[in-house]
Amino acid sequence: MVRASASSSAALRAFGVLETIVRADRPIAMSEIVEERGLPKPTIFRLLAILQSAGLVLREPRNKLYTVGPRLARFGLEVMMNNSVRLMRHAILQRVADETGETCNLTMVDGTDVVYVDRVESQWPLRIDLKPGSRAPMHCSASGKLYLSQLPRSRRRALLESLTLKRFTDNTITHIDMLDAELDRIQASEVALDNEESLAGLICVAVPVRDGSGRSVASLAVQAPVARLTAIRAMEHVPVLKRAAAAMAATFETVEANGKTPADPAPTRRAAARLARVP
Repeated sequence: MVRASASSSAALRAFGVLETIVRADRPIAMSEIVEERGLPKPTIFRLLAILQSAGLVLREPRNKLYTVGPRLARFGLEVMMNNSVRLMRHAILQRVADETGETCNLTMVDGTDVVYVDRVESQWPLRIDLKPGSRAPMHCSASGKLYLSQLPRSRRRALLESLTLKRFTDNTITHIDMLDAELDRIQASEVALDNEESLAGLICVAVPVRDGSGRSVASLAVQAPVARLTAIRAMEHVPVLKRAAAAMAATFETVEANGKTPADPAPTRRAAARLARVP
């Protein structure tokens, strides 16, 4: 009984460390985590080492800052795609598709890619068929540019410099300074447009989905061939998208309340065993 209690206490401390890292809008130093959690530095160090070994936390080698690890990022995507709220989200996408007559997407960012979490196709015979789980490049997709625009400037610039700004069409922005200026405009309007930048003949407009604290957790977008949807016409759908984004935000609060178990819990089980030994 005592061992179970100690394990539970350590697990809660580890969860608190994860909360601090996830809620930060940038990679953070261990000293900041110590101050936030109010725990001794050696304890935080051991917790971070265990979380890092489980892939839940990533330590940047250059500046020794901590950020969300690949396993935790995948876990977050799986939670957002879980069946308990999928029907609610799909119904919201369906309403947008019905109102606009075009395909509606719900997307999130995973690493340097945009991932289609869910999608309702238009009824038109001319359309782009992308399945949930499909990926798109961040620098030339509406949802990806929307995500980049909301990062702090220093973090945004560092990420842009790390990306391969591959040219997909004549409209793809491949110069960092030009893309940075585009992101400033998107940041001000909170609306992003893919004007045939990722795929020739395809237009997409996206708005953010924000959680209760105001953070952007996903994007909602309308997408169509340019033969049917010009860039100017796409902007007319923004009010519909913003209303839908407000409704979509409630589904993310539902997921946070319910939670989900990872599909492959083995590394997490090993981490939990080690947490039981953390004072």
